[in-house]
Amino acid sequence: MDVAGEIGQFDVARRRMVEEQLRNRGIADERVLRAMSRIPRHEFAPESYRGEAYHDHPLPIGEGQTISQPYIVAIMLQALALSPSDHVLEVGTGSGYVTALLAEITPHVISIERHVALADAARALLARLGYSSVQVIAGDGSLGYAPGAPYNAILVSAAARELPQPLLDQLAEGGRMIIPVGPPDLQQLQLVSIQNGQSQVLSREICRFVPLVSDLAS
Repeated sequence: MDVAGEIGQFDVARRRMVEEQLRNRGIADERVLRAMSRIPRHEFAPESYRGEAYHDHPLPIGEGQTISQPYIVAIMLQALALSPSDHVLEVGTGSGYVTALLAEITPHVISIERHVALADAARALLARLGYSSVQVIAGDGSLGYAPGAPYNAILVSAAARELPQPLLDQLAEGGRMIIPVGPPDLQQLQLVSIQNGQSQVLSREICRFVPLVSDLAS
């Protein structure tokens, strides 16, 4: 297949993903749907998995990490109800796919990734695709990124045993965080909001993510 044919095939698959996997299953936030219709998920997938880039399942990217299932990503983005003025922290850059989706909605995105090789690769790919406003930082995501706080929204793409206090502390008043919480084999998304200085937690969908690992863990 020539390059033009391959690009056309990916475009068709991406439109089908948005309509069948997202809109038809209840994703209604047009900002999220537009972002997911624009971002070439195949660019963030390893060459050997590009043919599966628009299937509704995670894809391995090395270092024991994955690109999350599109539907779960859309649920998380929709839950945050992002606006273009929001300052957002992403914990777990991975391939940079969700980072790019966030950057389609707001230019104020900081992403932190503990695997230096993944952080470097994501930073380079995001720059090549034109997302120059995004900051990708190599570091311990369980600690958040205090220099950029407070954040209106935090999206965590790895599972925590419990809500990490440093991330709660970095949420602004009225801020929201979406995070998978639970044991390694199965978790539940938790939507946390800060109201009058207190955290309120709403339990959401069942999910499965790779663990959120702290560099300070013994």
